[in-house]
Amino acid sequence: MRKRSILSVIILGALAAALSAQSTLFYIELQAVGAYSSASAGIELFSLMPHDAMQKPSVGFDLVHRVSGRTRDIGVLAVQARLAYDHKGGGKLEPQLYNAYFRYKAGFADLWAGHSRPALGLSYGLDSHALLLPAPAMMGFGFDRDWGLGLHRDLDWGDAAFSLTAGSGMPLYLKGNFLAAARISRGVTARDNYSLGLSLAHGDILETMGYELMEPEPFRWTVASVDATYLWRNVENRVEVLFGQREGEATALLFWRSGLSLFAEGRLKVELQPVLTRTAGQWDYSLASGLTYLLSADLAGRFMVHYDHGRRDARFVVQLYYYKGL
Repeated sequence: MRKRSILSVIILGALAAALSAQSTLFYIELQAVGAYSSASAGIELFSLMPHDAMQKPSVGFDLVHRVSGRTRDIGVLAVQARLAYDHKGGGKLEPQLYNAYFRYKAGFADLWAGHSRPALGLSYGLDSHALLLPAPAMMGFGFDRDWGLGLHRDLDWGDAAFSLTAGSGMPLYLKGNFLAAARISRGVTARDNYSLGLSLAHGDILETMGYELMEPEPFRWTVASVDATYLWRNVENRVEVLFGQREGEATALLFWRSGLSLFAEGRLKVELQPVLTRTAGQWDYSLASGLTYLLSADLAGRFMVHYDHGRRDARFVVQLYYYKGL
């Protein structure tokens, strides 16, 4: 059922691509990824975890189609999907669906329905689709994408968002699970060079990793989060502090990502990312560092060193990422 639904969305994307080129943006995406793991003492063809939907050797597309009426824009259809090498599945290709939503411009706000980002923390505005460094949602604190609906309103001093989603992440499961989330922010990063956000989320959510259901039943999850982004010249800092409860036990995240852009137009970027977490009654941490070099306008090379204290695993990851508009 899941593969048939993904295939139908991909067909929908192909049909939309055939529409007017003046109102459609279409990109192809190719990536090669390999990692050395100290825990397994071997080469692995994925960035962090075999079950995760993060970086793997893949081919995909990204489509954005603007729907317009006679007098105004009506909305935007977005479809972003991949076929990725499935390490755990014996080398089979795994369909992955990231964006699959329609955003309607209602005037008072933008309304979306489909598969998009829940309104929670840094991950709401940080597109990690191509990046090696994991964002908070990829560490189990929220979902990078989720099925449902949401609202986003731009304000003079920032923005506000609300979402009601399934709380199952990449796949869609209906077991009485849900996630309600809201975020309000002060400052627009692209305009003001800073943003400060406050998020609240509550629900009965499922433990999923990629398309795998890790636990059969949903669990109660309630959190509050403060996130901040600050850009100064060629330096950027992103911070998120999250506290709450998971199944009646305290959960917490202290996340910091700092980046330095070098050379003309920031061609080289160096990043550091320490993270402190609390789950299942225990504190843990991970340390990561990344390099990104733009080989051309369409091709980027990335390298990451990631140490996970809980898994006692140091990973050295290399990625070539090609993204080109047609």
